[in-house]
Amino acid sequence: MNSGTLLQINRSPGGMPKRAIEGPVMLGRLGVEGDKHRNTMVHGGPNKAVLMVSAEFIDGLAARGFPVFYGAIGENLTVSGLDPHLWRRGQRWRIGDDVIIELTSLRTPCANLHVFSPAIKAELYDEQCEEGDVSSPHWAHGGFYARVIREGLLFAGAPVVLESDLA
Repeated sequence: MNSGTLLQINRSPGGMPKRAIEGPVMLGRLGVEGDKHRNTMVHGGPNKAVLMVSAEFIDGLAARGFPVFYGAIGENLTVSGLDPHLWRRGQRWRIGDDVIIELTSLRTPCANLHVFSPAIKAELYDEQCEEGDVSSPHWAHGGFYARVIREGLLFAGAPVVLESDLA
């Protein structure tokens, strides 16, 4: 699938969960306007400006009993209709009319996610998985970090379209 929908935009004053933003918001070089990071040694910066996660994956976690919701696992962009097994470093995605992001790295789950259950780490990340190893059943379930190539206004319901596979 090369196109989907931005279901929800999330931010927090630092840490998790991130909460839904009502109305449009600017996405700048360092991320969603007003979003903060508790540990800037690991999160944020230009190469980890936003975290994109599949809504279908979060729905699956909730169906299996994890107490999660959109934004709970720290994502800024909750998208639907996109298969995370097809996400790759270097892909550029257009969101709405203005914004372009480029995927930079898989998200590695941190201990903060244990609030949902220590078992969530295995759902999000296969420690044996090398970047690019799409044979893993957990490829990109924890999301993909991205840099902002073109800043602009984000709004829920915007189309998310693959622009290019290589940077």
